[in-house]
This record gives sequence, C-alpha cells and structure tokens, in this order.
Amino acid sequence: MKWWSAIAVSLVVGGLSMSGPSSDASAQTGSGWITLFDGSNLDQWTPIGDANWRIVDGVVQADKGNGHLVSKSDYKDFELRAEFWVDEDANSGIFIRATDPAKVGSNNAYEVNIFDKRPDPTYGTGAIVNVAKVSPMPKAGGKWNVYEIVAKGPRFTVTLNGTRTIDGVENGQFASGRITLQYGGGLVKFRKVEIRPL
Repeated sequence: MKWWSAIAVSLVVGGLSMSGPSSDASAQTGSGWITLFDGSNLDQWTPIGDANWRIVDGVVQADKGNGHLVSKSDYKDFELRAEFWVDEDANSGIFIRATDPAKVGSNNAYEVNIFDKRPDPTYGTGAIVNVAKVSPMPKAGGKWNVYEIVAKGPRFTVTLNGTRTIDGVENGQFASGRITLQYGGGLVKFRKVEIRPL
C-alpha cells in the first residue's frame, strides 16, 4: 500500500511540476495577450502599397517596394510587443493608432521609428516621429530587437531591448486606430507581434 501511495504522490507532484511552464503560457494568453503574428500566416493583416511582404522561415519580411501590413482591428489603449530584425540601411517602423487604414503616414498615426540612418536622428530609431525625440539614438541594424510600446490615453512609453527611449510623453492627436508594420527600405523582418488591450 505504501509503495502505491508513494508512486501516486510522485506522479501528482511530477505532474504539477511538469504543468508549470504550460500554466505560465496559458496565464500569458489568459492575461489578455493577442497574437497578431506568430510566423505562420498573415491572417490578422491587410497589405497596402507594393512592398513584397512574404513569410520565410517563420518571419514576415520585405526587401522591395514601399508599404505597410495593417492590422484588421482598431486599438485604443494597449501594450504592444514586437520582435524585428533590420539591416543597417532599413527604413521601417511600427505605426500605432493609424486612423486611415488605406493610407498610413505620420500625419494620421503615431510612427514608432526604426530608421538608423534617418537624416534627422532625433526622430530615428526609438523615437515617435514628430512627437517625441530620442537622444542618443539607439541602433537596431544587424540584430534581433524587441520593441515594447505602451499607449494609454494620450500617454506613450517606448522601450527598445529593455532600454526606455520614450518615457511618458503625452500627445492626444489620435485616440485609436490600426497597428501597422512598415517597409520603406533595406531588409526588414518581423517574427512575433502581440498586443494586450488595456
């Protein structure tokens, strides 16, 4: 009897410890995170422009043309996480609260820039174009990066690879809109994009 009890206890304990990681994963999903891109398809996006977006080895990438992948839903207050890789010549960005999904620009959205060689580096990588400058400008070229963007009311926070580049700047021009991934030059790749409405 004691032998069977010992086996039962070890199975229960083992089962609990084995379920730990999956419990954490389901907690993340349960905490409101929505996957917009996971490397498998572009079901959550509509392309505009002529950028040659395509999925290659679990990433969506472009290296020709000019355009955006536009989310199919609007978002107001949220936390966004995106993993991206760009070469040194890339011109890209993540636009948030884009109010015109057919024609996206910094005049109708907030552009969180990815542009290491921007002629005016104060609005280069890590900045919100025409809203919040960055100094010194971090470089994203030639490596995988993680953007964390929080938009809550008129307040914005941007973190690149764990370093805060924009901290609580306020601008109330656009209250809600689409998320877009931009291609404007060089080689641009995104491999994971997720959002949590706040």
